[in-house]
Amino acid sequence: MTTIRAIQNKRPAASSVRSNPVPLKMRALPFALAFLSGSLLFLSFPRWEYFPLAWIAFVPLFFAVRDESPGRSFLIGWTAGLVYFSGTLSWVTISMTQYGKVPLPISYLLMLLLVAYVAVYIGLFAVGARSVLERNRRWALLWVPALWVALEYVRGHLLTGFPWAALAYSQYRFLPIIQIADLASIYGIAFLIVLINVALFEILRRGWQAHQIAWRELIPAGAIFLLCLGYGLYRLGQPMEAERGLTVAVVQGNIEQDQKWDARLRDEILRRYRRLSLSAIQEGKPRPELVVWPESAAPFFFQTEAVYRSELLSLAGEGKFYLLFGSPAFEPAPSGQIALLNSAYLLSPTEQVVGRYDKIHLVPFGEYVPLSSFLFFVNKMVEGIGDFIPGREATVMEAAGTRVGTVICFEVIFPEVVRRFVQNGASVMTTMTNDAWFGDSAAPYQHFSMVVFRSIENRVPFARAANTGISGFIDAHGHILKQSPLFSEAALTESLHPGIRRTFYTAYGDVFAVGCVIIALGLILFVIREKRRRTHVD
Repeated sequence: MTTIRAIQNKRPAASSVRSNPVPLKMRALPFALAFLSGSLLFLSFPRWEYFPLAWIAFVPLFFAVRDESPGRSFLIGWTAGLVYFSGTLSWVTISMTQYGKVPLPISYLLMLLLVAYVAVYIGLFAVGARSVLERNRRWALLWVPALWVALEYVRGHLLTGFPWAALAYSQYRFLPIIQIADLASIYGIAFLIVLINVALFEILRRGWQAHQIAWRELIPAGAIFLLCLGYGLYRLGQPMEAERGLTVAVVQGNIEQDQKWDARLRDEILRRYRRLSLSAIQEGKPRPELVVWPESAAPFFFQTEAVYRSELLSLAGEGKFYLLFGSPAFEPAPSGQIALLNSAYLLSPTEQVVGRYDKIHLVPFGEYVPLSSFLFFVNKMVEGIGDFIPGREATVMEAAGTRVGTVICFEVIFPEVVRRFVQNGASVMTTMTNDAWFGDSAAPYQHFSMVVFRSIENRVPFARAANTGISGFIDAHGHILKQSPLFSEAALTESLHPGIRRTFYTAYGDVFAVGCVIIALGLILFVIREKRRRTHVD
């Protein structure tokens, strides 16, 4: 009873709180700090690429939520998320206005709705981080990073998933650190970044005096960072083990989006791709064994257009290479209608169709409308020929004795999708895309940077063919070997060493991320129990 009275006596009277309101500028300061955190985060991503900023970006947010209520902490974190994702996702307005014919004001409204949704995850993170940093600091180095990873993992899977601008993608040029992706994918890197932010926050909060330095946070955080750095340097020092490389050419046709499906321009489009493909065969240079074209580079149904089909088969025979290209396909649906697929075909030098892959992870509102029976008023953003259905298998094809997988456009941003191909035996990966939708924005750079992580996670090289760029090659260590500029024709050739080392991530998938989800759920239960205990005491 005495303890309860003492606690009550320490509380300020309600009249005292009302008579001493917090100055407006002090109430606004947390939101200014949130704005700073959001700005540091989006500036760490391509196209800006100030990637070291991510390692300090959360510190202002942690200071902002100190002594705040859960409700205000959520709003502060949500504000940081609005800035973060507005900076990294502003390109969606280009896709909607220029190619989806959406009025500019509506496109900004839709972009803000998307940003408002993904910012919710930052708001929830701010609430959880505040609780841990104020009441359970001894567990902060575990719980706060695990909470971030858990929320990012949910964002990457809920409602078909949207992991664009995941925190780790900001570090695609920091090769020694991101080598841990072969153990824990992008989630291990995100954990490490938030871990360092927590340690820096504790150091700054306690001051720089020797007796106040947060040794409990500094020593383990520094040790983990150095361990990850050492692992990365070790991996980077390992030689490529494959004895024979696969020589691949990627072709960038640079076809404007509003011309791509114009039937009058089909012949011109094919002539351009033919010219660029054959230009890769030059004396003194390695002859390509595999030529890769972008997504829907053949803007017709390869299945039924006999004349164009013959032209492509003869091109593979003339060039004496395998030809991998994108084209729509169709098959009968159970309803009796025709179902459309976004597909990639592989042709052999003997002028045979030797493989086809049908895209398994489609773009919502781009290739299909989710919950279409409810959202019947929503049209696809794709200039279209109909709604697509997903393929069934992560099909691996063989070219010049090498097992090759291919992912189409949006699929490459999902670690688990690429992993399926490598599990099925792919030792070289390709990706084909049409980034013309993004215009001259940060999106093509962001999209290209994500391929670096898919290479490291599974230790396989990647060849990327994009309609308007960026096309290029990435080796199994994440080195960008070659890349093309945006909005130009290009034909690049590179010898890729097939990946033959099976990684922990390939074998076991997202066990690290799932572990963080379990830890985060434990945190939530702990906070609820503590809240009930304090309520009971009061």
